[in-house]
Amino acid sequence: MDEQGRKELATCLDLFGRWLTIEKGYSDHTADNYLRDIKGFADVVGRGITLAEISAAEIKAFIFALHGVNKPSSVARKLSALQTFFRFLLQMKVVEHNPLIGVARPKQGKYIPVFLTVDEVFRLMDAPGLQDPFSARDKAILELMYSTGMRVAELVSLQRNSLDFEREMVTVTGKGNRERLVPMGSPAVDALQRYFPQRRILLETGAARGVDVDFDVLFVNHRGGRLTTRSVERLVSLYAERAGILTTVTPHALRHSFATHLLEMGADLRMVQELLGHVSLSTTQRYTHLTVDHLMSVYDKAHPQARKKRKISG
Repeated sequence: MDEQGRKELATCLDLFGRWLTIEKGYSDHTADNYLRDIKGFADVVGRGITLAEISAAEIKAFIFALHGVNKPSSVARKLSALQTFFRFLLQMKVVEHNPLIGVARPKQGKYIPVFLTVDEVFRLMDAPGLQDPFSARDKAILELMYSTGMRVAELVSLQRNSLDFEREMVTVTGKGNRERLVPMGSPAVDALQRYFPQRRILLETGAARGVDVDFDVLFVNHRGGRLTTRSVERLVSLYAERAGILTTVTPHALRHSFATHLLEMGADLRMVQELLGHVSLSTTQRYTHLTVDHLMSVYDKAHPQARKKRKISG
């Protein structure tokens, strides 16, 4: 793009970013990812072209440039960002057509979420110990994530008044600022109540040191500030390693484990959809593949007829 084109892009991106967060209710993190993907596209398009002149040819050239460098899922995410951007530009009458219409998306392999076994979850819950300065907080975080299946961004945004101990429920604010009520479970409730004295000390110590603390924040760091998603990712990884879990464990793996274990125990798919905060049932349905695979694995190992068939076929 030339200088005029880049100025136009900068103006549109500024408006688009505000539209994503204010109108659509996207998180700052998601909006930043969208803006970064669109800027990456602008760098590939090059000079001498305006937004209104971008056609399917430029989109295809962009996809070709990404091929072999990015995973199909990453390419799909970038194209999704562009799709949203051009819909916005159409709405603003900056462009007269959407250049992504008719452009084929790269095929993605079947996504298999990583999840823990029930035994691994128990070991992870028991990993925080007396040697850890924030064991009460960390235990509460692990229990609450597995008990509710909430996303890590939803966890760190919780306020004190998000919790209803009497009903053992938590109000979770998900994508698009959509709220949902999720049961916490007794182990999570107990862990949270044991964490509260430590939380009060951290907040009061931070305030005494001159830190501008928010006394309504649920999970806080050693300075009394809100805990970040990165900090939660680090502590989950640390305790998983200590628990002897060989797979890479992230906060999202606990969310996957929550959904998978519910379905394995016979929970209704739509109930799990509601608890996870999925807009589309198809997003939740990927967990049914896991449970079927798990069921077949157990069947093959335990059922004598299954072993018999395997011997014959071998």
